[in-house]
Amino acid sequence: LEATRVAVTPDSKTLVIVGSASNQEQLYTFPVDETSDDPHVAKQLTSTPSRKSSVTITPDGKSVYYLDGGRAFSADITGKGVKPVALTAEFDVDFARDKRVVFDQAWSLLDRWYADPAFHGADWNALHGQYEPFAVGARTPQEFYRVMSLMIGELNSSHTGISPPRTPGVPPYTVGRLGLDWDADAYERTGKLRVAAVVPLGPAAVAGRVAAGDELLAVNGTPVNRTTDLDELLANRIGKRTTLSVAPRGDAAAARTVVVLPMDGSDEARLRYLAWVATRRAYVERASGGRLGYVHIADMGTGSLEKLYADLDVQNREKSGVVVDVRNNTGGFTDPYVVDVLTRREYLTFKSRFGSNAPERSSLGQRVLGLPSVLVTNEHSLSDAENFSEAYRQLRAGPIVGEPTAGWIIFTGGSGLADGGTVRLPVIRVIAHDGVDMEMHPRPVDVRVANPAGAAERGQDPQLDAAVRELLKRVGKPQRTK
Repeated sequence: LEATRVAVTPDSKTLVIVGSASNQEQLYTFPVDETSDDPHVAKQLTSTPSRKSSVTITPDGKSVYYLDGGRAFSADITGKGVKPVALTAEFDVDFARDKRVVFDQAWSLLDRWYADPAFHGADWNALHGQYEPFAVGARTPQEFYRVMSLMIGELNSSHTGISPPRTPGVPPYTVGRLGLDWDADAYERTGKLRVAAVVPLGPAAVAGRVAAGDELLAVNGTPVNRTTDLDELLANRIGKRTTLSVAPRGDAAAARTVVVLPMDGSDEARLRYLAWVATRRAYVERASGGRLGYVHIADMGTGSLEKLYADLDVQNREKSGVVVDVRNNTGGFTDPYVVDVLTRREYLTFKSRFGSNAPERSSLGQRVLGLPSVLVTNEHSLSDAENFSEAYRQLRAGPIVGEPTAGWIIFTGGSGLADGGTVRLPVIRVIAHDGVDMEMHPRPVDVRVANPAGAAERGQDPQLDAAVRELLKRVGKPQRTK
């Protein structure tokens, strides 16, 4: 359970938690009364899949009111049940008046809070006059927000933008995913959907009987051809029994029916990522003759930090060194913890007469790699991944290989607008050890190597090749055993 928001009852004896588990938000209670004999465990109050927000506890501490997918509900804190709250209200939106208010509000928030007082060289006052007529003249909210985005884009700033109000209660248009890649060349030539690859553990892989070279003939009895919109056939099919007609190796006469349960796009992306990491680990294993380990850090969040700990413990303890890959890392906040693991050194050993020797720090739960490492970055390593790259360099943890980072790092927050929209406000700059603002100044590499187009399709990864060469220089030749 990952807690995202917490409220406290007036008597300070119970926490009401908005927690996320299995990609769903629910309300939980957790007792914190040290004088109580009741077990200190979380109790789930809700079970619906929608997002929970605006959590408010009543003054008597017996109930909690909240929004669930935009609708109001109340829940008994002791777990006796949930009831909808009947609300009737009228809300008049005067777009003609509101658009001027929202324009001035968003411009003013950035004027007062934007981290760089020089606005990256843009004349923010002049931009107000330039864009105001277009914003005020917008005929629809969509047109208005496009104008606002163009104005904010003049800052050439990362972590900055504006979002329109969310429409509560409107379910997302969800498309099921099969866990299949298609042969684009075959489609261009023939209009047929030929399987190029099957995503490990995806719906098609779990169902079995689908392989590269097979062709998809129909979905739930609807034929598939050049003009078919496959997404339309899989719309709202997530987790629902779906039949595929598949021709093995294109042989329609031998077509068979395969039953699958399409999955959410984000879950499929996760499986694709895990498969990619497995191939990168195998690549390093092969290129280094089994001497080097490999870890990839997808982002700088707590989940990826815990995964790094597990990967270092399980995969890499017996290696001579580890390739640390932050290519395409989307940032977060855990760079100090990651760099600590790579730069700490052991200084004592706990020695047992029975042979179970262990370094002190690791024995006491402080994570330490204790091996040489090399860092791999690219132009899509951004935000906190750049903080990490800078720390790795300054602390001389090892060489950095690949492409310079994105130059896309600034600390940010958000502020609500009068119409329910949101403007994102970068409020704190990040300054490197040499005094340079890291925003718009990519972190350099020691060995610059590009991954040219088509390299992955050919089974090549020049950046990992270079990383392996650099790290093998550091670990030296393998010692011979008698």
